[in-house]
Amino acid sequence: MSEKTRLKCTIYVGGLDQAVTVQTLAEAFVPFGEVVDITLPKPDVPNSNELHRGFGYVEFDLPEDAKEAIDNMDGSELYGRTIKVAAAKPQKDSNEGLGSKTAIWEQEGYLSKYAVSEEDKLGAEESRMDDEPSQDPMRRLEELDVAGPKPE
Repeated sequence: MSEKTRLKCTIYVGGLDQAVTVQTLAEAFVPFGEVVDITLPKPDVPNSNELHRGFGYVEFDLPEDAKEAIDNMDGSELYGRTIKVAAAKPQKDSNEGLGSKTAIWEQEGYLSKYAVSEEDKLGAEESRMDDEPSQDPMRRLEELDVAGPKPE
């Protein structure tokens, strides 16, 4: 199964109580279709008393099952807490965006979005070449025969 197809079959479940387990999610979502995989991300701090980060992902066999689960379970209650159920979004690359250690203008996504045409690049390079100092320090001073502001 391709990554894009797999993403269409995966839902995000947020607002989970710490008592919720993989088994609990399986039992809650099996009425909507065959559950392929369930993930409950662990907390960032390894010595934390929390079992998971309060959200999880449920992957179904068919995209239609995922849509039906979203329609029926969003806003429902699980262990006394209202849960949020939505389509899963693709995971961001850690080298992209504001959390990256790479400068934003050096990232591939930025360049593809804000790159200029070849014609503009050539024009900018030509103007840079014109601005470079030449051997003659008096270059472009031919019209200045008098010091001070130009008379009107």
